[in-house]
Amino acid sequence: MRALQTIAIAGAIVAGVTSFALLSAPRIVAQPVPPASSGELRPVSSFAGITDPRARAVALFQEAGKVLQHPRCVNCHPRGDSPRQTDRMRPHQPLVVRGADGHGASTLPCNTCHGPANFDPARVPGHPEWQLAPISMTWEGRSLGQICEQIKDRERNGGRNMADLLHHLGEDTLVGWAWAPGSGRTPAPGTQAVFGEIMRAWAEAGAYCPAL
Repeated sequence: MRALQTIAIAGAIVAGVTSFALLSAPRIVAQPVPPASSGELRPVSSFAGITDPRARAVALFQEAGKVLQHPRCVNCHPRGDSPRQTDRMRPHQPLVVRGADGHGASTLPCNTCHGPANFDPARVPGHPEWQLAPISMTWEGRSLGQICEQIKDRERNGGRNMADLLHHLGEDTLVGWAWAPGSGRTPAPGTQAVFGEIMRAWAEAGAYCPAL
């Protein structure tokens, strides 16, 4: 009997010590994972040493490709009829479709959920002109050279000449959303201003494209 009592008392002591240790130990709280670095864009001046215009134009477009092939841009230039989401470029949830004009189906237009500005409490992006790029401007799954040839083609770029294209890329606020995408999304590299300067320098160098 005494042996059983001794074991019971020892067990109670161990349990008490364990409970105290658990209560007094510092709590390990999971920390949010910081977003990946958005990176930078090299300024146009860093390409001045490339004397051959074609080589300079190609190098400039490759730098611009950091933006053009970034998820913030590719998600809205999908190859199918549904946009992509997040840095992983997963299919949009819930399922939505392009619709006749890129603003979604008539029964579920984009502005059902997407307002004129980001709504960070719910992590819903927004802009007054929120929409998908036309299917003719698909970038998903295409090489940088293919994207380059595509954006110069007025039959596939919305009828834009070079001046219109440079204005669209360097100043359009919907394009500019890529650098201010709201909570939980990595912005495109650099700034829209620097990106616009790179694209203008590319055009001035002859608008040559990387190999397909």
